Amino acid sequence: MAGKRGTTLLLVPFAIAFAVSPFVTREVAGQPQMKLSSRAFQQSRKIPTRFSCEGKEVSPPLTIEGVPKEAKSLALVMDDPDAPGGNWVHWVLWNIDPATTQIAEGSVPRGAEQGINSWQRKGYGGPCPPSGEHRYYFRLYALSQRLGLPSNSTRKDLERALQGKVLAQSELFGVYGRR
Repeated sequence: MAGKRGTTLLLVPFAIAFAVSPFVTREVAGQPQMKLSSRAFQQSRKIPTRFSCEGKEVSPPLTIEGVPKEAKSLALVMDDPDAPGGNWVHWVLWNIDPATTQIAEGSVPRGAEQGINSWQRKGYGGPCPPSGEHRYYFRLYALSQRLGLPSNSTRKDLERALQGKVLAQSELFGVYGRR
């Protein structure tokens, strides 16, 4: 009996962490898992210079698959957790049509809203690490509703708005180091 109670007590913190997370993914039976990919680079591989501050600094092409049928919109965040001052936000998008399967290079889906990045400007800012190689995460969220955020919203504003609305999420990451 004591062993059983000990196991239960060990699992309680994990259950609490998952219960309060605003980004818990619900899998929808009979639907493929949502996936975000790019034909420009493979998962965990180098992001081409073209998409960085040393190149044309255009957003890479992205492919979206397996969006839950009940999704009303999508949101996308690109960030760099390895930045010296903490997490550096490169791109914030929301109210992407859930029927979107491709985001073309250097474009924003029609009707989507762009927020303010860590450079305090709207739009995409390419990888530009001050030194070494950094990781760049593209996180896609399928949402149960469209978001009514003002156009000057930041990632933090988006994260607050996402709470309780995430149906599924996917992640793509690449690396970049300056020449």
